[in-house]
Amino acid sequence: MDFIPNLRRYAIILTRSRDLADDLVQTTAEKALAARERFDPGTRFDAWLFRIMRNAWIDMTRRARTRGTELDMDTMPEAASVDGTRVVEAKLMLESARRAMDELPAEQREVMLLVCVEGMSYKEAADVIGVPKGTVMSRLSRARLAVANRMGINPSPKRSSGHGRETQK
Repeated sequence: MDFIPNLRRYAIILTRSRDLADDLVQTTAEKALAARERFDPGTRFDAWLFRIMRNAWIDMTRRARTRGTELDMDTMPEAASVDGTRVVEAKLMLESARRAMDELPAEQREVMLLVCVEGMSYKEAADVIGVPKGTVMSRLSRARLAVANRMGINPSPKRSSGHGRETQK
């Protein structure tokens, strides 16, 4: 039960729809219960659940292709306003980051969620997605740069040629 919010967050990233995300979380829970004897106690339980979810999502999208086009309804309400300048600024920054992440290619968005939000190691995220660890690192690097650029953040400030000290001429 503790992993439901994390699963839902990942499902929203995959599906981009709260309704589909709820269905995907339920499907994941059902599949995990049915396959509980196949869980390896030496691995992270949440990574196992994310892997089940990702595979279920792939199955759902393959089935959806044969059914035809479906409309994707984004019903996410705007963040509620709260008094306090810092709280409001933080919410605006998070909303900006969410929008920037939404614009990322699906592969980058998925890696960013697993590593930055869910706190998985590169290896764990690679196992969930089924790609080499280096691919996770590369996708995450590109995703971070893209989000920073979309938010107007310069991720790599120019350095002086004086190895940390300005040279005088």
